[in-house]
Amino acid sequence: MAVTIKDVAKLANVAPSTVSRVIANNPRISEKTKQKVREAMEQLGYHPNFIARSLANQSTQVIGLVLPGSASAFSQNPFFPTVLRGLSEGAQEKQYALQMSTGQSEEEIYEGVVQMVQGGRVDGIILLYSKVEDKVMNYLKNRDFPFVVVGKPYKYCEEITHVDNDNYRATKEVTDYLLELKHECIGFIGGDLNLVVTVERLLGYEKSLRDAGIDMKDEYIIHEEFLREGGREAIKELMQLEAPPTALVVADDLMALGVLNTLDEMGIRVPEDISIVSFNNVLLAEMSRPPLTSVDINIYNLGNEAAKSLIQKIENPKEPIKRIIVPHHLVTRCTCGERKGKS
Repeated sequence: MAVTIKDVAKLANVAPSTVSRVIANNPRISEKTKQKVREAMEQLGYHPNFIARSLANQSTQVIGLVLPGSASAFSQNPFFPTVLRGLSEGAQEKQYALQMSTGQSEEEIYEGVVQMVQGGRVDGIILLYSKVEDKVMNYLKNRDFPFVVVGKPYKYCEEITHVDNDNYRATKEVTDYLLELKHECIGFIGGDLNLVVTVERLLGYEKSLRDAGIDMKDEYIIHEEFLREGGREAIKELMQLEAPPTALVVADDLMALGVLNTLDEMGIRVPEDISIVSFNNVLLAEMSRPPLTSVDINIYNLGNEAAKSLIQKIENPKEPIKRIIVPHHLVTRCTCGERKGKS
C-alpha cells in the first residue's frame, strides 16, 4: 500500500497540513519541525506527488531556461555548466525543476519560449543572456510573465530584475592592469556585439585607454563567437598586423584557450612576447599552458541568485524589481608580464 501524508503525519506526530507545508517549504514552519517531518518521510520512503500538487496550486514548479544559441555551443563553453549548477541548486532549495529551451536560430528560440509560456509548462523563465535586440525579452515583458535576466538588459533596465557583474568596471580594471605593466598596444577580443556583455566590456576597455591618453585602434578590436575557434581566428588576424598588440583583453576563457594554442603554434611566447587577460576563471584557465590570468565573475553565484530571484517573483508577484551585482576579482597567474623596453 502506498505511503500517504497521513502516515507521515502520524509518525512525526504532527497534523497532515503541517506535512503539506513542509513539502511546500513554508517559511512559517520551524526548522526543527521540518527536520522531524523530513526524517519521517525518509523513514517511510514517502515521495511527494508533485504533479498533484501542481494541479492543486495551479503551478508547474518548473523554471524555463533560455540559452543564447544551440545546445552544441552550450556544451562547449564551461560557463554554462557552472551557471547551470548554481541555477539547479537555487531551484532545488524551493523544489523547482528546470526545463531548458534551445534553438539553432533566434526564431526557433523565440518559438520555444512562446510554447513554454502559452502551454503553461513553466511558472517563470530565466534568460541566460542579454541582447541589444531581443524578441524574447520584449515578449515576456509585454505579457508580464515572471522572468529574470542573467546579464544587464539593454532596455528597460530599471523595470527588469537581473543578475550581473559590473562588466564595464571589470574590463576597465584589467585594461588598467595591463597599462601598469607598461603595455600601450592593447588589443580586445570580444564576442557578438549584439550581446550586452560584449558592449559593456568594450566600453570599459575604451574608457581605460582614453583615461591613459592612448588612441584606440580599430584594427585591435575583433569580435568572434565565444568558442575556442573564435579565439584562433581573432589572434591570427591580429598577428598579421604590421604592429601587432603586445597585450590582449579576451572576453572569455574558452576564446583565450584558442588564442594560447594558436600563439604556441606560431612560436609566440606568453607572456614574454604578448600578455593575456581573460574572463570567467573556469577550470581550463587554471589548467591551460601557461595558466591564464582571468577575471573570476563568480558564475555559480550568477545562476544561484537568478533562480532565487525568479522564485521570489513567482511566489510574490509584488516582489520589487532588483538589480543584483555579483562581485568579481582578478586571479593573476602566468599570462601577463611587463612590456620589455619600458621603464
